[in-house]
Amino acid sequence: MAEGKKQIKKHKGQYILIGIMSLVGFMGGILMTEYAIHMKKQGMITDHGHIFFMVILLVEIYFACFVQIIIHEAGHLIFGRLTGYQFSSFRIGSFMWIKKDGKLKLKKLSLAGTGGQCLMSPPDMVGGKMPYVLYNLGGILTNGIVGLICLGVGFLFKQYYYLSTFLIVMGVIGILFALTNGIPMPGLVNNDGHNAWSLGKSTSALRSFWLQMKIAEQIAKGIRLKDMPEEWFSLPTPEEMKNSMNATIGVFRCNRLIDAKAFDEANQLMEKLLKTDTGIVDIHRKLLVCDRIYCDLIHGNRQDYIDEMLDKKQKEFMKAMKKFPSVLRTQYAYALLAQQNQEEAYKIKKQFEKCSHTYPYPSDIESEQELIDIVDALINVKEEEIKFT
Repeated sequence: MAEGKKQIKKHKGQYILIGIMSLVGFMGGILMTEYAIHMKKQGMITDHGHIFFMVILLVEIYFACFVQIIIHEAGHLIFGRLTGYQFSSFRIGSFMWIKKDGKLKLKKLSLAGTGGQCLMSPPDMVGGKMPYVLYNLGGILTNGIVGLICLGVGFLFKQYYYLSTFLIVMGVIGILFALTNGIPMPGLVNNDGHNAWSLGKSTSALRSFWLQMKIAEQIAKGIRLKDMPEEWFSLPTPEEMKNSMNATIGVFRCNRLIDAKAFDEANQLMEKLLKTDTGIVDIHRKLLVCDRIYCDLIHGNRQDYIDEMLDKKQKEFMKAMKKFPSVLRTQYAYALLAQQNQEEAYKIKKQFEKCSHTYPYPSDIESEQELIDIVDALINVKEEEIKFT
C-alpha cells in the first residue's frame, strides 16, 4: 500500500516534469524558429544551410546543458559560502573535486539521477536553526538569472549569428533547469525545490539535513560510519520518516549497521523501512535493496527470495550504478554465491579495484573491501568442505 502511494506521487512528479519540459521546449522551439526566419530574411541562412544550422543547434544545446550544470552547482557553492557553509566537494558528471588535507584532489563518482553535486560543511545550528534556503535554492537562482540575461543579450545582438544563437539556447536551457529544479518534485533523487520544501516543514527535518552534511563531512575526512557518534543515527519516528530529510537518517542507520557487520539487525530494519510509508528517495531505496540482497546471500542464499528482489527495475538500476562500490560488492557476492560464476566474479572484482583508485571516499572502500572479504571467506569454507566430502 505504501509503495503504491509512493508510485502515484512519483508518476505525478514525472508528468509535471514532462509537462514543464514540453512547455519550455515548445516555447524555445518557437523562439528558435522565429529567430531562424529572421536570419534567413537577413541573408544569414541560405536555402542549403538549414541542415548545418540544425547540427550547430544540437551541439549548442548539448554544450549549454553542460554549462548550465556547472552554473547550477556553482550557485550552490556561492550561496552556501555566503551563508556560512564551507567547501567540501564539487562534482560535474563523474568528475569530482574534493578537499582533502587543505588541497583539492580530482576523483570520480557517478550517481544515477544527478548531473552534478556541490557538497558543503554546514555551520553550527543555533537554537535548532540554521540557514538552508539560499544553499538549497542557489543553483535554481543562478540558472534563472543567467538564463534571463542570456536571452536578453542574445536577442539584443542578433547580428552576431553564432553568438546570439548560443545565448538564446543558453537562456532557454537555464530557465528549463530553474523550473525543473525549483518546482518541488520527488524522483530518483529529490530536486532542490523539494529539498527546501521538506526542510521548511519541521525542525526535525532541519536537524536531519545538518546531520547528513556532517556525516558527509566526516566521510570525506576518512571516518567510517561505524566510528561516528551513535546518536547521529537515531531512527526518526514513523511520522518523521515520511519527510525525505528524516528518512535519509534512517538509511544512514542501515548503512552504519552494515558497516558494523550487524547484518541481521540491518536486514530487519531495511525490510521494515522498505515496507512502510516513508520519504526514502528512490536511489536510497534501491541501494537498500542491493544491501538486502547481499545480506541474504551471505546468510541463507535463498534464490527465490533474491530473485524477487532482483527484479527488472532493480537490475536496470544496478546496471546504471555499475561503478558504485556497494553495487559492485553485491554483484560480486551474487556472481560467486548465487551463480558460482568465478569468471564473472573476477571481472567484477577487477572493476572494484579499478574503482577504488579514483573513488573519493577511502573509508567506504575499506568497508566494502571487508564485505568482499566475507564473501571470499565463505567460498573458501565451501571449498574446504568439498575437499573433505
